[in-house]
Amino acid sequence: MRRFATIALLGVTATGLLAGLILHLAGAEAAGDIVWAAVTGVALVPATGWVISALRSGRLGVDAIAVLALAGALAVREYLAGALIGVMLATGRALEDYALRRARHDLNALYERAPHSARRYEDGVPRLVPVDQVCPGDLLSIPSGEIVPVDGLVAGDLALLDESALTGESIPVEHTAGEAVRSGVVNAGAAFDLRATRTAADSTYAGVVALARQTETDSAPVVRLADRFAAWFLPATLLLAAAAWSLSGEPVRAVAVLVVATPCPLLLAAPAAIASGLSRTARHGVVVKGGGALERLGQARTLILDKTGTLTAGRPQVVDVVAAPGARADDVLRLAAAVDQMSSHVLAAAIVDAARTHRAALPQPAEVREKPGTGTTGVVEGHRIEVGKAVASSCLEWERAQRARAALDGAMTVWVTVDGQATGVILLRDAIRADAARTLRRLRSAGIERMVMLTGDRAEVAESVGIVLGVDQVLAEQTPAAKVRAVRQEAARAVTVMVGDGINDAPALAAADVGVAMGARGSAASAQAADVVLTTDRLDRLADAMDVARRSRRIAVQSAATGMVLSLLAMAAAAAGALAPAAGALLQEAIDITVIVNALRALRPVRGTRAVVDPATEALLRRFETEHSTLRPPLELIRETADELGETPSATSLDRLREVHGFLTERLLPHERAEEQRLYPAMGQVLGSPEATVTMSRAHAEIERLVRRLGNHLALAEADGVRAEQLDDLRACLYGLHAVLVLHFDQEEEAYFSLTVGSSAE
Repeated sequence: MRRFATIALLGVTATGLLAGLILHLAGAEAAGDIVWAAVTGVALVPATGWVISALRSGRLGVDAIAVLALAGALAVREYLAGALIGVMLATGRALEDYALRRARHDLNALYERAPHSARRYEDGVPRLVPVDQVCPGDLLSIPSGEIVPVDGLVAGDLALLDESALTGESIPVEHTAGEAVRSGVVNAGAAFDLRATRTAADSTYAGVVALARQTETDSAPVVRLADRFAAWFLPATLLLAAAAWSLSGEPVRAVAVLVVATPCPLLLAAPAAIASGLSRTARHGVVVKGGGALERLGQARTLILDKTGTLTAGRPQVVDVVAAPGARADDVLRLAAAVDQMSSHVLAAAIVDAARTHRAALPQPAEVREKPGTGTTGVVEGHRIEVGKAVASSCLEWERAQRARAALDGAMTVWVTVDGQATGVILLRDAIRADAARTLRRLRSAGIERMVMLTGDRAEVAESVGIVLGVDQVLAEQTPAAKVRAVRQEAARAVTVMVGDGINDAPALAAADVGVAMGARGSAASAQAADVVLTTDRLDRLADAMDVARRSRRIAVQSAATGMVLSLLAMAAAAAGALAPAAGALLQEAIDITVIVNALRALRPVRGTRAVVDPATEALLRRFETEHSTLRPPLELIRETADELGETPSATSLDRLREVHGFLTERLLPHERAEEQRLYPAMGQVLGSPEATVTMSRAHAEIERLVRRLGNHLALAEADGVRAEQLDDLRACLYGLHAVLVLHFDQEEEAYFSLTVGSSAE
């Protein structure tokens, strides 16, 4: 309604101004003045209404200056100035409406695309039903091109989904049978079936929409500053106008002062820039709950991060399988995964995933029982298998050694027993996010001066993560109450951002100046307590949001300050008699248009602290990242082979060495050489210098040297087998290869492959 009223006011005032001008040019000056006076009177009506509305809400804004300027123009018969003020007011309102509407475009798109219906199977046939009738357990059909209406699990073989609406990532993602799918994503492939796990109201997309609506309920401090500005600007304007009148004896000067003071550029620039920033963060998959949160985010100097699920993936992964004396690691993993197939525990899922990665054939278990806090038992191939906590065993020395190793590595242990005897232990660790280190470096570049990691985990595990990421302080073994105290202490020193994802993080998020929730997999409690929600499971989106926040605030202040200075200069000129009311109105209109256009720069993409990757290089990064995921698991074969090289070479030693050498020469070295020839030159251009890849190239050279050394050992052993005098150097070569490769893979994933995260966020 307001939009149509604004358009109508602009049409009437502009038409009247033009008609009066035509009449003056035709010699009918009296008629022209009447038309301009009418335009002034028409504009005076809504302007008076705006002032009355402000007074009812307890405010006296600078719209009062517009009313006085219009009335003054009529009083001193400056009808052209009055008509120009009318057009200026209407244009300013129209520009403000457009700016805010354009800035809210991405948030409005979230509301408008929310699904209203779903295709639920009834008697084996998909029928269209209102989305609010879908219940957990219902089987839905998702045709190609349609939006997934509720959260659920893929019930077919494969789903290809466009998740850009939630994540900003333009490349479709494959989800296999049983994998979770969030509402709001689009089916980019063939039709598939979905088993609903939540109602529409409780699903991801409904939560995102609800969070987005909150962004319009708060004003930023820089916006509220406009109200405080009016408290002194209005009386100052009136005093200057009165002084100009009394000193010159010319009331027209007072009117000229009022004209150039109408309206205040700060009122137009700040809301447009802040709303533009909210829109820009939405494009990065970040929902900021209001302008106040956006501005505080741009002022932040301290960052506090939870560890699990924030700096780490939140999904433990198997890092090693250690067999007891007389057992084989492959059998340990296969038997454990066979029993854990029936468990929903997060550690069980990691063990099953590891077995499938190793292409192990999992037998069907029987008599499976799961005891919370203890583990899972079952019968596999006639043997009683227990997976979970350790039980009494005769291998006490071996068990102590594994516990010591797990403590040193900061790993979790899952023990596997067969018929009551310890057969092996599976070590799991929650891996650090590939993008975590780069994101923290970006945040430091964006203005964060202090970083604290806050976690309830053990001190040795937390310290190992903190050292890798280079945080300033690690606070481990923290209860929820202790987390709140720590956040408040940091907030007392500087504007503090807290990032978390769990229910236990909610109080700390609420205590921070800006609480940031990892909303993709985090709890509803943390999302509700937070000021900022990352709708995708990517920490680097926080750095994108901070870039936007700082830029939006800078543009808002810059636009407002420039407009205020120009208005004050124009007011001084008007008071001195150097600026007539009509000319002042035209000048003020130009100032208003300038500050609004400048404020809308906050809508434009900004590089900020993020490296820009061109599409061709991004395709290379994705290719080699995919190759990494297939090459990583076999790296353990290198270490396992070194472990098995005892003091006396066995008959199988040569076979294992051949297997390792074949993997290295046929798969790994071609991958490394392709990186050297294609990826590294492209990354040199992205990072600004070919020197940026020198250390990675040096690692390639060391890997190739060690592979050649291993090949020489293998050539010597082909005639008479592996000799005892070769063992020490062979073990050193294999362990060295494993260490260099694991470190090199980690470095590439952090330095290069993490750049694909967010490179398509525009």
